[in-house]
Amino acid sequence: MKVMAGSLGIGALVRYSGLAIQFISAVSVMSAEGIKCWRNNDYLEDVFTYLDLRKKKSGGNRRTEHEVKSVEFRNVSFCYPGSGKYALQNISICLKPASSYAVVGMNGSGKSTFIKLLCRLYEPTEGEIFLNGKNIREYEQGEYFRLISVVFQDFNLFSFSLGANVAASPGYDAKKVADCLDKAGFSHLEKKMTGGLETMLYRDFTSGGVEVSGGEAQKIAMARALYKNAPIMILDEPTAALDPVSEAEIYERFAEIVRGKMAVYISHRLSSCKFCDHILVFHEGRMVQRGTHEELVRNRDGQYFKLWNAQAQYYVR
Repeated sequence: MKVMAGSLGIGALVRYSGLAIQFISAVSVMSAEGIKCWRNNDYLEDVFTYLDLRKKKSGGNRRTEHEVKSVEFRNVSFCYPGSGKYALQNISICLKPASSYAVVGMNGSGKSTFIKLLCRLYEPTEGEIFLNGKNIREYEQGEYFRLISVVFQDFNLFSFSLGANVAASPGYDAKKVADCLDKAGFSHLEKKMTGGLETMLYRDFTSGGVEVSGGEAQKIAMARALYKNAPIMILDEPTAALDPVSEAEIYERFAEIVRGKMAVYISHRLSSCKFCDHILVFHEGRMVQRGTHEELVRNRDGQYFKLWNAQAQYYVR
């Protein structure tokens, strides 16, 4: 009306119309963000509840020595909460440094429970575990964790550089990272990456990231465990995602990878057990056999021979 009456110019009309559109747009965006905040309120409540938790101190105050002389299970049994059945029962064994142990058995035999007790992710229901002759409960949990390098089947890599993934830190020793990648059989792939150790993995944050296969990711995870250089190394199916050639390379380097360490190796492929000093056979929550491959395979009535024969028949005509 004012434009028609001549009291408001066309330029002013355009300017006011633009401001009105911007205002409406801003209100719409603000409303949408408010709805998002309302929807995320439940998630944020959980986050703040977690952040407000006090750090729970686990174990005693004893500090660990870097040298591990022994880890001993004495009559250890474990029962999951709410279960009336023992997942592991009456396990007694002393693990020594510079020795490799293969843990084998059928699914549900207690292998994973044994490893989680060794990692101190679980506490024994009965019995005790000793580190260098002292009950592990006397050690602060974080101190105990520093002694262990572990590669679980469900490991994670992150959208950071290759070097940061191996070192689990943005600051890393490039020479040490390269050496660990070489031992894990990844060095030839690293050399093909244009950015070297600074090459980003995955494309979550950059379009130039590199997508790695399952087998390649497993080698990086193994290099990460080597980089930590802990005296106890635990490998849970470390070659499960590798092709036969890469698997053979890892087996050939196995002695070098675990040299001087207490190594515990879980595998369903019994051919890998031949590279270990000792084999621990689990069945229905109990350790039913122990010995070398040659010793165990001679016992045709033993559980190990049954497992070995079940796999061997597919390779021997």
